[in-house]
Amino acid sequence: MAPALLTGCGTSAPASDAAVRSIQRTLDARAAAVLAGDERGYLAAVAPGAERLRAEESRRFRGLARVPFGSWEYRLGAVDRRGDRAVAGAELRYRVSGYDKGPVTAARTLELVREGDRWYVTADRVAEGGAEQLWEQGEVTVVRGKRSLILGVGQEPARLEALAVTADRSVPAVTAAWPSRWAGRVVILVPSTLEDMGALLGAPASGYRGIAAVTTGETGGSGESPADRVIVNPAAYGVLGEFGKEVVLTHETTHVATRAHTSPATPMWLSEGYADWVAYRATDRTAPQTAPELRREVRRGALPAELPSDGDFAFGGTPQELARAYEGGWLACELIAEEWGERRLAEFYRVVGAGEHRGAAVEKAMSDILSTTPRAFTTRWRTYLAHRLGG
Repeated sequence: MAPALLTGCGTSAPASDAAVRSIQRTLDARAAAVLAGDERGYLAAVAPGAERLRAEESRRFRGLARVPFGSWEYRLGAVDRRGDRAVAGAELRYRVSGYDKGPVTAARTLELVREGDRWYVTADRVAEGGAEQLWEQGEVTVVRGKRSLILGVGQEPARLEALAVTADRSVPAVTAAWPSRWAGRVVILVPSTLEDMGALLGAPASGYRGIAAVTTGETGGSGESPADRVIVNPAAYGVLGEFGKEVVLTHETTHVATRAHTSPATPMWLSEGYADWVAYRATDRTAPQTAPELRREVRRGALPAELPSDGDFAFGGTPQELARAYEGGWLACELIAEEWGERRLAEFYRVVGAGEHRGAAVEKAMSDILSTTPRAFTTRWRTYLAHRLGG
């Protein structure tokens, strides 16, 4: 939908090179002010007389002031100009110092006005289909763990500190299981409510009700890929006991560690199953304790015919269906670890992720690493389920 400032008579057109350069200078000065902690410089980009926006931007600046940014920049996209007004798409790119190898990227829509020879911001909002940033939801409290950085809004510091302690235990647990090099640290965001969690994900909050945490990031990550974030659902995470919290954060931290080797070729039974396998690896939980929903199905004679599909992991299904998908993936990875060894399991994960096409990648990895076929493995997995859960 076109912004109101572009309605009316006349035509809009791409901005001239001079206008684009001037707008970019305004945004560059704003970015420098963020890194310098200079609120006055940050607000200097706001159009004169735009008092409501100035108050909003002042709150936003205070929200992000404690976050240890290592970089912050705007990359302009298309700029549509009508006289002294313009609407621009921009990509905000930032890194948290000491944690991010690649930048987090956020799509923004900016409205601007020209006063004299300068362009000023009159609106700065999430682009359509984009996601909010944590500091847009309030002032960010920062807690530094030994291996974690916790950023929270509307949370008691003691709660964030306890989360950091749990996260600090999850990192070495993942490193002990995953043999490939990774950053060895994690950034965790804790919004105030489930609705705010949905806003951070750019998705309806209802889809995450009952989900304790999710990990965001780009699969097949390289040094320039968007950085991973673990986003905690404060309601669902808060009702867990200490064991449950540790399992959740170890699971999500595994996703951070394996991100560079996860690709569209990686089936969810493997990515989610491996994360659960790492989370439960050093615990004394039995298979019936860890896979109660799948055990019920097995004991009533409803042994699944196939490994869980990606669709089985959709948040829109019933909690029981979702639990069975995770449990099935976990037991598939446990089977590989027991029969072929933990290092073969990690190697299988990497080789699948290096493939281009799902079916061919899984088939090749099963042949090369496990000396089996998908059909034979599925048969073996079904037998394993019956053995582990049928008693």
